Amino acid sequence: QVQLVESGGGLVQPGESLRLSCAASGFTVRLDLISWYRQAPGKQRELVATISAGGASTNYADSVKGRFTISRDNVKNTVYLQMNSLKPEDTAIYYCNVRRTGTDYWGQGTQVTVSS
Repeated sequence: QVQLVESGGGLVQPGESLRLSCAASGFTVRLDLISWYRQAPGKQRELVATISAGGASTNYADSVKGRFTISRDNVKNTVYLQMNSLKPEDTAIYYCNVRRTGTDYWGQGTQVTVSS
């Protein structure tokens, strides 16, 4: 049974950092492409970052390039999103995602609020 559990969100001030975690079970993260998405109030869910199976390739939305880093710990079967230099427009619920055999799996999300 595939499960994804996000954690690490919170309230921070502009310019600060957070690290989100996505703990996976029911599959092996190193064998699948894993993505982080976010959804702000009143907006569509948007893709933030992806890490390829094996971890050799990462991709980022233009809005977060140079500030966010996606990574994976194969021992802990966990994917991370390191977020630096946070801005108010990064405020959203962040979700991790994996697509396996044509089915999208999502975690419950973790709230990130950037405000002074």
